[in-house]
Amino acid sequence: MSLKAVCVLNGDVTGTVYFEQRDAKSPVVLTGEVKGLTKGKHGFHIHEFGDNTNGCTSAGAHFNPLKSDHGAPDATVRHVGDLGNIDCSYDKGVTKVYVQDKQISLVPEHPNSIVGRTLVVHADPDDLGVGGHELSKTTGNAGARIACGVIGLAKS
Repeated sequence: MSLKAVCVLNGDVTGTVYFEQRDAKSPVVLTGEVKGLTKGKHGFHIHEFGDNTNGCTSAGAHFNPLKSDHGAPDATVRHVGDLGNIDCSYDKGVTKVYVQDKQISLVPEHPNSIVGRTLVVHADPDDLGVGGHELSKTTGNAGARIACGVIGLAKS
């Protein structure tokens, strides 16, 4: 019963990210690539709404159904949508995406389902909630939203 989803990212950078979950209890695996990033780390998050009518800003805040503080993907306390950073090896290059996450789900009925929500790539590194900045516990101080796209179910 493998579930699949896809997200086409548009904005200052572009890319495509694929999501796959073997079954309801398996982690979701994200693979794909983002093109045109500056060298370094960039925050990578699921936001609450699948609304891109006003660019990436209409996607709302990080997907956070448990009303937790922002944190690293492996932290005990984190937003469901906190996926950490993707790392670009060289300026304006192609950044490969590979993330496994146990909190998000592709099962539509699951309370942590990300289908229909927005994936956002940020301009700056996510400080994983420990940077000491006033935005660390809400956004990871990851900066501007430079690309986004709605996560939709994909053909199996």
